Amino acid sequence: MRAYFHELQKLLDIVLEQENALIAEAAQQIVLRLQRGGIVQLFGCGHSHLLAQDAFYRAGGLVPVRPITIEPLTLYAGALTSSKNEKDPTIIARHKDHFHFHAYDVCIVISTSGRNYAPIDAALLAKQSGVLVMSMQSLAYRQQPTRHHSGKRLEDVVDVVIDTHIPVGDGLLHLQQMQYAPASTVIGSAILQALFSQVIEIMADCQSIVPVFESNNVESNLHHNDVMIANYQSRINFE
Repeated sequence: MRAYFHELQKLLDIVLEQENALIAEAAQQIVLRLQRGGIVQLFGCGHSHLLAQDAFYRAGGLVPVRPITIEPLTLYAGALTSSKNEKDPTIIARHKDHFHFHAYDVCIVISTSGRNYAPIDAALLAKQSGVLVMSMQSLAYRQQPTRHHSGKRLEDVVDVVIDTHIPVGDGLLHLQQMQYAPASTVIGSAILQALFSQVIEIMADCQSIVPVFESNNVESNLHHNDVMIANYQSRINFE
């Protein structure tokens, strides 16, 4: 256990040192768009979709966050099925009705490898809609060729790339020829929450009411959450 925590801390330190300035700038850009009525939309496949869900409707979390859920790309559809569908060149076109972008939205595409059809096509679709498109991916995978017919990888089509620095293969530990102890979910969640924390802090400097959820599991005035949901329910399904 200590070995995993040690390697995880090393990786967190690398992300903090090398991505701090970029995350701060990304937070500024997100705030500008939220203040104009936009929301943050998160897209990912398989385990990357878990991160999109993780940031949604969280106590202490940012309210205007919408996960884009295409069930055949989630683990609910089956692990092998979602992995196969992520590589399908028609999957996004067949599910375009799941994407609803407005002018000041931000789309964050999460994909550790950045090489498969679904995340690249989702990013291209968001770009065509004119929104700011960011990726959260590991640039260590640049050595892995894209599967997309355009010859482009995810980092080639987005506006902002946040590097997770996850090693190829995901695992942080090695035993003989075996790589294990994946870190992409832990690091990805830390990056997203750090990014949204900065968004919240910037907004708190210039407005009295900040769109942050309070916990439903403590004694508090739940009217706050009702107001927050009402403000965004035309764009985000909280049911």
